[in-house]
Amino acid sequence: MKLFEKTIDSKEIFDGKVIRVVCDKVELEDGSTSMREVVEHPGGVCVAALTENNELLFVRQFRYPYKEVLLELPAGKLEKGQSPLENGKRELLEETGAVGREYMTLGKIYPSPGYCGEIIHIYFCKVDSYGKQRLDEGEFLNIEKIPLKKAVEMVLNNEISDSKTQIAVLKTALLFDKLKMNYGGEQ
Repeated sequence: MKLFEKTIDSKEIFDGKVIRVVCDKVELEDGSTSMREVVEHPGGVCVAALTENNELLFVRQFRYPYKEVLLELPAGKLEKGQSPLENGKRELLEETGAVGREYMTLGKIYPSPGYCGEIIHIYFCKVDSYGKQRLDEGEFLNIEKIPLKKAVEMVLNNEISDSKTQIAVLKTALLFDKLKMNYGGEQ
């Protein structure tokens, strides 16, 4: 099997500030056709920033689609003209006031591949210094520092629902163990 679908026609359903929705007619590998509804998104970035005391910087913010406050790592939408890494550095500074060093990619994820084209780039860094938050207009959030070991437990106990945060926390913990990082604090 080729496992490929050819786009025959595409119709825009919605074009908003953040997303665009299209409905595509596709030809399947057996020659039949089907429809695919796709949410086009510019992509995002997430940063696992580890302090000298082996704590991760988190933000708590209200997420309207779920009507609840979520605990997440600093993250945001990709802006045109900037690389994912530049976006990550900007989001970390804006949301937490922190500046990172020794950035390392933790890969990329496809959060909802059944209907959304969003790609989230995940980075790890060590916190170098702190300054003042530079929140976007209409953005409200609280910063929390959580020890890496506790953050892993929170993921495993379903206390952190956000998928990009779960993946970044677990990858950071594995990286931490693999590299035997030592910042003077306890894991």
